[in-house]
Amino acid sequence: MTYCLAIKVNDGLVLASDSRTHAGVDYASVYSKMHRFELHNDRYMVLLSAGSLATTQAVVNFIRRDLTNPGALSSLNTAAYLFDAAAYVGEISVRVQEQHWSAMQRAGFVSDATFILGGQIQGQPHEIYLIYPQGNYITASPDTPYLQIGETKYGKPILDRMACPGTTLEDAARCALVSLDSTMRSNISVGPPLEVSIYRRDTFTNGHYLSLDTNCPFYADMQKQWNEGIRHAFGMLPRFDWEKPA
Repeated sequence: MTYCLAIKVNDGLVLASDSRTHAGVDYASVYSKMHRFELHNDRYMVLLSAGSLATTQAVVNFIRRDLTNPGALSSLNTAAYLFDAAAYVGEISVRVQEQHWSAMQRAGFVSDATFILGGQIQGQPHEIYLIYPQGNYITASPDTPYLQIGETKYGKPILDRMACPGTTLEDAARCALVSLDSTMRSNISVGPPLEVSIYRRDTFTNGHYLSLDTNCPFYADMQKQWNEGIRHAFGMLPRFDWEKPA
């Protein structure tokens, strides 16, 4: 299990992920699920991955191979639109899954993988796309300006309450970290380090990138402030009639 999310605001994009991977209840390891690429200077893209580690690694390997192959028919550098890039990632994912489907079925495993692609191509708006195991995809909307993959339910309430197109990039990043922290508290299959990438629209360069462990001073302080804020807000809730003084 894992948890990744992307938030699209007017000023740009925030993409975040945990780094815990499980191969059974007694075996956990750390793998980055945020994949950044060196692309032409007219584009920027980041890929988040969840699902079968073998599938996601194979998909990323094929993407990187195509980027270094001048004769490749398709690549992240040749996509004219970001949805073309999303379709390209989906096609690779389906091909990898189909290649190993029979063997995985016989062994009782699944090879599904899900991705979030975020980025921008010059002359077009910044976007985020959720790419399903079947290769198709959806994008975010002004009413729901975020996408999630993996263990989504615990981190969703803060996104529903706080994420909107007018949210600043920095507040969106804090929102993503709280969403990840809430998920880690409720599900041990999601764990640190946490990765956050912040992209400001129309810059086409890697903006701020953070890799945070739980003992990082910034993360520890954020966690403390959030917990104290929740307790304070809870204490301010209205009293029942029988609690009020006569």
